Amino acid sequence: MPELRRVRVNGVELNVAIAGSGPAVLLLHGFPHTWQVWTDVMADLSARHQVIAPDLRGFGASSRPATGYDAATLADDAAALLTALGVSSAAVAGIDAGTPPAFLLAARRPDLVRRLVVMESLLGRLPGAEDFLAGGPPWWFGFHAVPGLAETVLEGNEAAYVDWFLDAGTLGDGVTPAIRDAFVRAYTGREALACAFSYYRALPQSAAQIEQAVTARLTVPTLAIGAKPVGAALERQLRPYAGDLTGHVIEDCGHIIPLHRPRALLALLRPFIAE
Repeated sequence: MPELRRVRVNGVELNVAIAGSGPAVLLLHGFPHTWQVWTDVMADLSARHQVIAPDLRGFGASSRPATGYDAATLADDAAALLTALGVSSAAVAGIDAGTPPAFLLAARRPDLVRRLVVMESLLGRLPGAEDFLAGGPPWWFGFHAVPGLAETVLEGNEAAYVDWFLDAGTLGDGVTPAIRDAFVRAYTGREALACAFSYYRALPQSAAQIEQAVTARLTVPTLAIGAKPVGAALERQLRPYAGDLTGHVIEDCGHIIPLHRPRALLALLRPFIAE
């Protein structure tokens, strides 16, 4: 089992799971996840790596500030976490909401990021995702973006809402009861919901930050991994800006790759972060 630590960085206290020793790997989760989305990945990689998986600010057991849910601030949190743990360089992986801060960390601090892995997300308004967005963005983006609405509607019904995402994100296969219950606890209550939805409310700000970052070429070796529904859209977004980019789509895999197809993910991660 990973060790859980409380680490104060950038004005917030993060709940951080740490396992293993060796070259560092930083894992950034998405919605509606906690660090536990990486459970199977951590168990494997910790045999040769120091694996660091925080709850992002406002998520899980981390503190819940009123502000700071834009990608740049989340990237600053990640950089400060590595520094606080004495890590000078890490492979960084992000999925869903963890992808934009992982990307900005690599773009702004290539000295800290030796390898970048991004999964099942879009990077703001960058070209390349037109096919994915042809029918409009996912319905919950607009629902979550309206201040005060989603948390008012969902309070008291959090479990059913989280269950919908877990079912959709695994193509109906679901996750273990322990993981499901951990996620439901993490997203229960108005304050927890409001913090999670603050990430969506900061998306326009994050998109502007990403557009500024791609004025310079991304130099960190990057692996873009897709599944259903994002597929190769993220790779297409990155292709014009990344100097060393590999793309891969995992077949028969839902959005929550680390829980749905951990062995397929690890088959890609292990050689990439070992280089």
